[in-house]
Amino acid sequence: MTDFDGLFRAAGVTGFLHAVDLDTGAEVGHGADEPVVLASVFKLALLVEFFRQVDRGELDAAERVTVMADRHTPGPTGVSAMADDVTISLRDLAYLMIAVSDNTAADALIGRVGLAAVNTMLASFGLTRTWVEHDCAGLLASIVEDTGQEDMSTEPAVVARLRVLDPARTNRSTPRETTRLLGMIWRDEAASPESCAWMRRLLGLQVWPHRLASGFPYDDVAVSGKTGTLPTLRNEAGVVEYPDGGRYAVAVFTRSYGTAQNQPRADAVIGTAARIAVERLRS
Repeated sequence: MTDFDGLFRAAGVTGFLHAVDLDTGAEVGHGADEPVVLASVFKLALLVEFFRQVDRGELDAAERVTVMADRHTPGPTGVSAMADDVTISLRDLAYLMIAVSDNTAADALIGRVGLAAVNTMLASFGLTRTWVEHDCAGLLASIVEDTGQEDMSTEPAVVARLRVLDPARTNRSTPRETTRLLGMIWRDEAASPESCAWMRRLLGLQVWPHRLASGFPYDDVAVSGKTGTLPTLRNEAGVVEYPDGGRYAVAVFTRSYGTAQNQPRADAVIGTAARIAVERLRS
């Protein structure tokens, strides 16, 4: 039996994990039903509801919108980091939201999709413990309100005050519900087959190699996913696909003991834990 507790502890984190074979239903879990903070993993649910609205004809994926520079949500990537107004399609906003976790792209989509619609969709799927409380701007505003400063603090006493680290007060789910949503995308159950194919493509374009993908450094194994990061929190949920057709949804959520922003062991343990879980499913 794998000692996931010891594995996570050695990396300086508390961790929660669920992995499932998308074809057989075999699963591996460690705190799989514990409430966890999604951070940017919430963008996965937004992606699904966006494409469902496209399927229903309520939104046109190719519609071009202009995101004004003075309306950008803070963030280090994508439109958030750009200096000027940006005109872009809704579908390409979805790409930036997933591939580089662009906060402005996510909030622009939320403006069209609506948070209420995302939560209604989650409830209709039976994902009763998954909830999107706020957009990226709202999340960041609460951090500023709780800390009294614009810059992200690493002071433990300050970090301890953050409401966004409490699953009861922020965007939340469980590892098991997160893999269920991924499974619905990979089995064409979350939306139309065409839209699910688009979602799989976008999740396969995520650029970050240091978490989930680090556990599967093989040319013939595909890893598609979405990361999430907040002070002390490092998450990733995704699907690992092998050349023999095996496909496994994995969600790993961690909270570090320390508050330093750079913690490579905490990033790497996500890939290590995921690989161990998938290898158990394949054995």
